Amino acid sequence: MRKIQLPLDQQTIETLKAYEQVSLNGTVLVGRDQVHQRLYTLLEANQPLPIPLEGQVMYYMGPAATPEGMVIGSSGPTTSARMDPFTPALMEAGLVATIGKGPRSFSVVEAISRLKGVYFVAFGGCGALYATKVLAKETIAFKELGPEALIRLEIADFPVIVGIDSRGNSVFD
Repeated sequence: MRKIQLPLDQQTIETLKAYEQVSLNGTVLVGRDQVHQRLYTLLEANQPLPIPLEGQVMYYMGPAATPEGMVIGSSGPTTSARMDPFTPALMEAGLVATIGKGPRSFSVVEAISRLKGVYFVAFGGCGALYATKVLAKETIAFKELGPEALIRLEIADFPVIVGIDSRGNSVFD
């Protein structure tokens, strides 16, 4: 399995191929439906975002309650399609990669290809495993959303598959 250091640079993104198994190491943002809606609304209103999106990776996940002695609770992926209405605009604002489960819409595949991004597929049912890959967690915006706030994670050896590469090749075709 190929180890990838985050943040992603364009050269690394362009070498990734659909179906490739990789291990992510570094920092990712976490956000789901409500975070995406809020970020999109800020972009549409030409308002500043709580964090720059340039070069960021967004993991679609809402963590479970944190057990004693753990950094985070179960943290498996959620269905990516729910974020599809917002993803092209967030990518145009600098987001380079997303992590989730399931296929993406045509508009997201087109944005990934046009903007030279990547979509990583995380394994459903592996929330407990993914929780062990989180070294640090920090809520950075929209704290009132609780576990669905905008969160930053430091991850190590986080296993994913390249679901859609920067050329638009997809494991879902």
